[in-house]
Amino acid sequence: MSDQNNWERGVMEKLAMSAIQEQRRARHWGIFFKLLTLGFMFTVLFISMGWIGKNDTTLGVGKHTALVEMQGVIASDSAASADNIIPSLQDAFKDKNTQGVVLRINSPGGSPVQAGQINDEIRRLRALYPKIPLYVVVDDICASGGYYVAVAADKIFVDKASLIGSIGVLMDGFGFTGTMAKLGVERRLFTAGANKGFLDPFSPLNPAQQEYVKQMLAEIHQQFIDVVKRGRGKRLKETPDTFSGLVWNGQKGVEMGLADGYGSLESVARDVIKAENIVDFTTKESFADRMAKRFGVGMASALPGFSSQVNGMSLR
Repeated sequence: MSDQNNWERGVMEKLAMSAIQEQRRARHWGIFFKLLTLGFMFTVLFISMGWIGKNDTTLGVGKHTALVEMQGVIASDSAASADNIIPSLQDAFKDKNTQGVVLRINSPGGSPVQAGQINDEIRRLRALYPKIPLYVVVDDICASGGYYVAVAADKIFVDKASLIGSIGVLMDGFGFTGTMAKLGVERRLFTAGANKGFLDPFSPLNPAQQEYVKQMLAEIHQQFIDVVKRGRGKRLKETPDTFSGLVWNGQKGVEMGLADGYGSLESVARDVIKAENIVDFTTKESFADRMAKRFGVGMASALPGFSSQVNGMSLR
């Protein structure tokens, strides 16, 4: 009887130990998977915040074509800002394996200041690195401020259906005086300075201010024309419409000397630069950068005195 009790006790102890070990294994695996999930979440977070993932694009890469993308509206708070494009170009030129740089543009234009800063930097880099050519490749559109940037390049390549040109300046806005009169709303604007309420959309249009705006736009338009003539030189076949603000397709642009020929990123890298390997040097905005910009803009617009009365001046 005693032997049977000992046997039963031994079986129970083995079962208990087995259950305990199974629980330990399950707990260990649970901890492992929790840590794995946590690590994955932190990795995704760090990448989205831009803290990791900025790997050296040229590591282990030989002779190559350096690519910089300029996409969208050119503005201080956009991906196509001077703060993003200029460092990208600088990195591309500085790399010892860069055989040539391609600035691929798909932009309707934007800020004349941002476009001018990028144009100036391209000229500086071309002078600093005379053996490294810079070519612009146009995707769908390279108009106005986009073209202002493009004319700083050695050559401009387009697709026959690309849109190019729009060499002009605009400042747009709205006037609400008629609507306010119908609604019985009275505008009360107090200023110190005769022109402080310049082009206020809720006040009648001031003829003197209107003439001032026209003169200012004409001066900036002439600056644009001078930049285009300087960049294109004798290649430009000027007509009465060249600087009228019209936009043309790529085929017409080549005929007018606004562009030099047809080409894509791959064909320019392969046939012109002679370096098929393409390395992207474009600065990518992190999630943290985008959130900071949006937060800053939101805060500024919420503060008194920061509201804009007129839409900004634009090369588009």
